[in-house]
Amino acid sequence: MTDCIVVVGSLNMDLVMRMARVPAGGETLAGHDFATLPGGKGANQAVACARMGARVAMVGRVGADAHGDELRAGLAADGIAAGEVEALGAAHTGVAMIWVEDDGENRIVLAPGANGLLDAAGVERAGALIDAAAMLVVQLEVPLAAVEAAVVRAHRAGVPVLMNPAPAAPLPAALWACIDLLVVNESEAALLSDLPVTDAKTAAAAGAALRTRGPARVLVTLGAQGVVVVDGDGPRHALAHSVHAVDTTAAGDTFIGALATALGEGRSLDDAVALGQAASALCVTRRGAQASIPYRHELVGAFAP
Repeated sequence: MTDCIVVVGSLNMDLVMRMARVPAGGETLAGHDFATLPGGKGANQAVACARMGARVAMVGRVGADAHGDELRAGLAADGIAAGEVEALGAAHTGVAMIWVEDDGENRIVLAPGANGLLDAAGVERAGALIDAAAMLVVQLEVPLAAVEAAVVRAHRAGVPVLMNPAPAAPLPAALWACIDLLVVNESEAALLSDLPVTDAKTAAAAGAALRTRGPARVLVTLGAQGVVVVDGDGPRHALAHSVHAVDTTAAGDTFIGALATALGEGRSLDDAVALGQAASALCVTRRGAQASIPYRHELVGAFAP
């Protein structure tokens, strides 16, 4: 499969509980409802790319269980090539416990399961797929050794790398030079730059500091405050759409999927950011992870740039 976006990352089954507020220590609260939904940052980003119109292939691991079967079937339903998503009997499919408050804020705890068994050798077995990709998209919900193997392989093949270092963690020094586009939120930008990030001005400073490490382009997402872009043209602030958020679970992943798709189409970075903001704005008005990710035609007449 050539000229597609290849996503190397996690696949989780999300166990979502909704509540008015999170409980304090030792407190028991009644939730509104419960749902079991496909998720995982890698799978979410792959689905977002596909629903924005990109050709997509995914590399990852699930357990040989019902959750894994459902996740792979979901990828196939969105037209995503999942031949490199292997089902392993040695571990359960990854699970995310998600608490969603009535104001849309969420708290997530992960049990990685089979995601933790994706290794460098497994990535190398998908090397031909990565070599022929239009772009590689990676996150940090799978072992760093697997991420490194994918990024280095793509860089050597001249394939652009979009890195979303989430959950936030330090990156090896040698990896920075292989990253073409770094996408971070406030906490990730602060951890990686060792600078406070609270608004557009501080996000620009952190983005500039991160850019000196290797990435040509750095995006700092600020939720309702929008996105700060830092590249060779200097920093600029793209304001977010004003919407009533009910669930922010997959907003960042939706932004990245739309961003990657637009860049793959040859659109400018600013136009790609605008598409990402439109898609994520619609995403947060819906509940769930992959269930909330919009299709591109849904943006027409609503938020489309």
